[in-house]
Amino acid sequence: MNIFNQIIRGVLFFILAIFGMAMAFVFMISTAIAVGILYIVARIKGRPFGVKAYWTERRHASSNKNVFKNKDVTDIEMREIP
Repeated sequence: MNIFNQIIRGVLFFILAIFGMAMAFVFMISTAIAVGILYIVARIKGRPFGVKAYWTERRHASSNKNVFKNKDVTDIEMREIP
């Protein structure tokens, strides 16, 4: 009976491992498709595709925007934390 339980556990573990590998494979394929779509869109728009270009664009976009319209911030709320 003990050998039978070990065989059932081994088969269930094998099925679970195969299922996990299938899910990982689907995740990798969907990620590759998403990256491919982003690459095609970047090429169509004429922008470079890469991490360096993304961070350069984000840095310049955030520095040009004014977070506060009025530089004098006077309205604050203060609470005591018990």
